[in-house]
Amino acid sequence: MVKLTLRDKETAQEAVRRFRKLVERSGIKKEIRIREFFEKPSETKRRARLRAARRSRRDRMIGRR
Repeated sequence: MVKLTLRDKETAQEAVRRFRKLVERSGIKKEIRIREFFEKPSETKRRARLRAARRSRRDRMIGRR
């Protein structure tokens, strides 16, 4: 849960801007997008496997081991 306390002499626009940044950094928007539609567990695992393969390939190209 994101909490925002107003600062002294802070305008509404500044507070809204700060709130948006807090929400974005907390990952709430990303979580909502993920949960928007049901995804089968097999699809979740497949996406994780593909992401790991891409990460591994990228690390090999850069030279990390």
